[in-house]
Amino acid sequence: MRAVLAFFDSGCNQLKSFHKAQTKERNFLISYKNILPTNIFVVYYQTILYFCKKQSMLIKSDIQKISEAQTEIIISSDTGYLREKFPAITPATRHAFILTGIRRCGKSTLLYQLMNKKYPGVFFLNFDDPRLYGFENNDFQRLDEVIRESGKKILFFDELQGIRGWERYIRQKLDENYKIVITGSNSTLLSKELGTRLTGRYLSKELFPFSYSEFTGYKSLAPGDNSMSAYMQKGGFPEYLKNDNPEILSTLFDDILIRDIVVRYGIRDIKNLQRLALYLISNTGKPVTGSKLKQSIGIAATSTIMEYFSYLESAYLFYFVPRFSYSVRSQLINPRKVYAADAGLISINSSSFSNDWGRKLENIIFNHLRGYTKEIYYFLEKNECDFIVRPRGKRPVAIQVCHTLDRDNLERELNGLYAALRLLKINEGIIVTFNQKDKYTSNKLKAKVIPAYEFLEKPFSL
Repeated sequence: MRAVLAFFDSGCNQLKSFHKAQTKERNFLISYKNILPTNIFVVYYQTILYFCKKQSMLIKSDIQKISEAQTEIIISSDTGYLREKFPAITPATRHAFILTGIRRCGKSTLLYQLMNKKYPGVFFLNFDDPRLYGFENNDFQRLDEVIRESGKKILFFDELQGIRGWERYIRQKLDENYKIVITGSNSTLLSKELGTRLTGRYLSKELFPFSYSEFTGYKSLAPGDNSMSAYMQKGGFPEYLKNDNPEILSTLFDDILIRDIVVRYGIRDIKNLQRLALYLISNTGKPVTGSKLKQSIGIAATSTIMEYFSYLESAYLFYFVPRFSYSVRSQLINPRKVYAADAGLISINSSSFSNDWGRKLENIIFNHLRGYTKEIYYFLEKNECDFIVRPRGKRPVAIQVCHTLDRDNLERELNGLYAALRLLKINEGIIVTFNQKDKYTSNKLKAKVIPAYEFLEKPFSL
């Protein structure tokens, strides 16, 4: 312990020159991450942020130079594969456009694409920059002067949500008839702040890792068995697909836990949070409850587990799907099925020694549905159906997922789908398989069997 503390003290001395050198904190920490105990590492990380803020009194010219440097890099760089959501992002004069999504899914790149192809004359500032870690609420006045002098009327702010008081500033700029696009990596943080200060003054979209159709387009692959197998293994994080380095996804998993949850919410029991996340990534598609997990993970209170669930979902790392019921209370008390943000994250971070292709396929189908709606449930009575999609005011859809239909599982899969159809009072449902195609009928109930690559290639119709 004495050696660790001595190491930590010597590291703190190095931190004093950290901001002046303008070294990204991620590069600085990488050599320490696997050496320090996790709790010491988090303190180390927080200390870096503290010193950066203490030593980074901003002046107007700093903000101007940083914005110009960031913009120059964007204009001269390759903006990557054009995302499917690109046409839908149109800033309006009276509404801020908010783009949220998991870390490293391509939000910043999408902003770059908009700047290069649609809005070349915007004012851009990325707040997730070590040179801006000292940005405080009173620095908005300096930023305001820089924007006014630039003469630009469209503002793109990347990762703005970490700055206290940002929502007041955005409302001010909207009142001054600026068009604004903002990105953020945490759904709950944004929704809470937007609800208090920007009610009725914003539009929002979520961005996810590459869909299957984006994956095949990016990789120049034809839809079919081979590309589907690759997508099930690799997932859709752009940087990982570009470099094919597994460390990218293992580091991303840790970064989300530390930066988006531990530091943001002040979590002290870091080891158990990591154990919980490892359990969830290794058990996707399975029902989970706080009361059962607290015993196996070693967390004392069910309420703590449920808080962690909320934090993990807010960071877009996991999703927890409720059991379908017309009773809200029943939805709340029954187990929820857990799904991960991306199949590649499962492949790299799961502790399971076997590739459960059935559950991976189910996870991919969930992610596809989640890209269109949050109103997703699973059905479980005597039989089970994987997904009921039931947006308000629209016709519900029942979807069963089975990697390969055979004599052993066909009756079970059909009965689960038919039971959901009867409950929903609809006549036709879907069974998504890896590559099978068929049709089944029973007492006027129809089951359409389609390959996953066909289901994922087309926009989901509600």
